[in-house]
Amino acid sequence: MKLIFLGSGSAFTVGADNFQSNMLLVSEEGHKLLIDCGSDIRFSLHTAGFSHLDITDIYISHLHTDHAGGLEYIGFATKFDPRCDKPNLYLSSALSNELWERTLSGGMRHIEGEIVDINSFFEVKKVEPNNSFYWQEIEFKPIKVVHINNGYYIMPSFGLFFEVDKVKVFVTTDTQLCLEQLEEFYEQAEIIFQDCETSSFPTKVHAHYNQLLKLPEAIKRKMWLYGYQPGALPDAKKDGFCGFVKRGEIFEFSDFLSTSASLKSAKL
Repeated sequence: MKLIFLGSGSAFTVGADNFQSNMLLVSEEGHKLLIDCGSDIRFSLHTAGFSHLDITDIYISHLHTDHAGGLEYIGFATKFDPRCDKPNLYLSSALSNELWERTLSGGMRHIEGEIVDINSFFEVKKVEPNNSFYWQEIEFKPIKVVHINNGYYIMPSFGLFFEVDKVKVFVTTDTQLCLEQLEEFYEQAEIIFQDCETSSFPTKVHAHYNQLLKLPEAIKRKMWLYGYQPGALPDAKKDGFCGFVKRGEIFEFSDFLSTSASLKSAKL
């Protein structure tokens, strides 16, 4: 099993050097799970040698456009291509109604001759609170994270925890640094892919590099950083992290070395 970073940048990353932080998990048999589907997905897929034909299963962590804005493209492309079946769409039940009503329906509701809904484009697999979903016999547990708290409620947003090739993996997706809430997953995981802002003007809705620096060394040395802004990056390896993920980087979980808590990667 391998994880391909179609992009490793922030929401507003521009240009072909990097794309939004969407990932593709690929099984030995070639089955693919897209983890988030941002607005530049048609470009990042093409750059990596894929297309809508490869997208049969999708997980959505939350409803920001860099994570869900590409669903309109995937939905239309697969619906009107006779070679495609409806993709399976996995997401928390807390997101399912708002995804259609507040994110997709404006552009997708009307097609020639009929009015449609989300089930016209996707096989929706709602994940109830504290439950998991299964893909290729692997259990994926959505982990509630704190991305945005507007003072009245916390925006529903979920990372992923799963085990593949006997390696426990935690993908935070977008989150503030909430050590008390996430510490058990940091400790359980053997590799962590961590949302990391590098902006000179922190937004407070992502874990910033300067905050992550203060994490215990045992956590940092199994942590890869992604979701960063364009520009010069700190020396993450010198600071005790595994490093910054680059666009097109491939992580082969079968190559994981538990003795050093490191993971080999290759460039696409």
